[in-house]
Amino acid sequence: MSPVVSPVGREEAARKAAEELLKPGYEKESLFDQLYRRFVQFIGDLTDAVTGGGPAGGIIAAVVITLIILGVIMLVGWRLRRTARRNAMAPGGLYGERVLNAAEHRRAAERLAAEGEWTQAIRERLRAIARDLEERALVDGMPGRTADELAAEAGRALPGFAAELAAAARSFDDVSYGGVPGTQAAYQAMSDLDERLRQARPVPLAVGGGPS
Repeated sequence: MSPVVSPVGREEAARKAAEELLKPGYEKESLFDQLYRRFVQFIGDLTDAVTGGGPAGGIIAAVVITLIILGVIMLVGWRLRRTARRNAMAPGGLYGERVLNAAEHRRAAERLAAEGEWTQAIRERLRAIARDLEERALVDGMPGRTADELAAEAGRALPGFAAELAAAARSFDDVSYGGVPGTQAAYQAMSDLDERLRQARPVPLAVGGGPS
């Protein structure tokens, strides 16, 4: 008759696993492998703790594990999007690494446009707009400003241009982050907006409380 094999207890299994991991082949385990192993172990511990309650416990374990996995996926996706956005224009947000004034950005845009580099020309033209508005104290010189933030703040100072500024910000984001190639028409619209904004004056603040 075959000998009876008793089931291995959890503590014994953990001890054997630890001994296995101490072998030379595991000395160079990568950080990702370590995190994955610990995550799987955590899920196993959670399942063991909950399934002791029978079928209802199994359902609860499945729901909890699903929520954890969804949370991890959302966190990873958020970090990847954040990193991609930061790397696209790091470290200076809208302006990139260079520190130029409005005239220098404008000359760079015109040079790029003459070479048919419409994507870069669009970027430089919006930077010229942003720097010009800062130099005229129509918007604050906020470090790391995004194109959308610029459009929102400038639109409050120049409400007649709010819609065009928002469209210019979308065009900048499209070519910078959305993989949309720049076009001559898009650059010309940005250039025309720049020229008109240079002549624009902010809306005066209301004075007093009106006639008595």
